[in-house]
Amino acid sequence: MSEGEAFGPRIGSTAEPADCGKSMSLDFVFGLTADDKDNTGILVFVCRLSKMVHLAPVPGNVTGKQAAQLFLDSVFRYHGLSETIVSDRDPRFAGVFWDTLFQLLKTKLTVSTADHPQTDGQTERVNRVLEDTLRSICA
Repeated sequence: MSEGEAFGPRIGSTAEPADCGKSMSLDFVFGLTADDKDNTGILVFVCRLSKMVHLAPVPGNVTGKQAAQLFLDSVFRYHGLSETIVSDRDPRFAGVFWDTLFQLLKTKLTVSTADHPQTDGQTERVNRVLEDTLRSICA
């Protein structure tokens, strides 16, 4: 197995999905001021068609298993099962748990390269706006 295969297929630009919630992108934002539950990050989910954003507060040591549960709680309950999920190569998204989950659910995990705007630009843009907004509110 080559290095890239361990994380799933590499993609450049991805096709626009046909229905809302059928293709989601996700990413973490960390380094935020801790809330009352000591969460210092946010897991950002973006529908690649509608651009609807779902946010979930997370601790700095969030695991892939916890992220998968947040996906089910924050996205699946509203949109059903996504056909594709675009993420970067964060170790939380590349573990055995994700591979097993997506095999069982017959979902295709597609990973992007870090900060590759042609692939996952909309999530990166949402992250920048989110960070700016939170910094202005918390300043």
